[in-house]
Amino acid sequence: MRIAHFGHSCILVELHGVKVLFDPGTFAHGFDGITGLDAIAVTHQHPDHIDPNRIGALIENNPAARLLSDPQTAQQRSEGWEPVSAGQVLDIGELQITGGGGRHAVIHPEIPVVDNTVFQLGTAADPAQLVHPGDSLWVPPVPVGVLAIPAVAPWMRIWDTVDYLRAVNPRTAVPIHHGIIDPSARGIYFGRLTEMAPAGTEFRVIEPEDQGQF
Repeated sequence: MRIAHFGHSCILVELHGVKVLFDPGTFAHGFDGITGLDAIAVTHQHPDHIDPNRIGALIENNPAARLLSDPQTAQQRSEGWEPVSAGQVLDIGELQITGGGGRHAVIHPEIPVVDNTVFQLGTAADPAQLVHPGDSLWVPPVPVGVLAIPAVAPWMRIWDTVDYLRAVNPRTAVPIHHGIIDPSARGIYFGRLTEMAPAGTEFRVIEPEDQGQF
């Protein structure tokens, strides 16, 4: 597996010969010229996860890519998005994609909760080799290889993040969703997650527009 990080929650995953780009939102950068994608996956409708001003060009550059999203985003947009719900399983080549979760984390009781699909990538025998939870703390019911973990969010305390990391107990955790804070402050969150990760979990930062082998 290869993972490249384009800022905030936008990652490019290459697994089993399939390329999937997740959450190309307003705080992400460097994804605009990507071609050869097999799928573009959007966890939910918020602009930091799907940039309305740049998504059209990305789709034009990748005409063969399947467009996968939570049900509400698929309903709202006109580009032919496929709704992926919790429990739904689909295949792209040798890659299996399984939907999970279903709802965005609560930001405030007065703010409506929107759909949020957790994407699990893998195979039938090992369905969660990578998990992108979007804006949720949903715990997969199967062992997780790489967890793209939201490190900072308006709807989450560091306490919540640590407990989520421990509940999932992945082999590796890669932080995402930190485009909302100054880069000089990220070490506070990354340090806590490194120190408080469960035994056996590697916490690994992928620098923007860089990639790692997993």
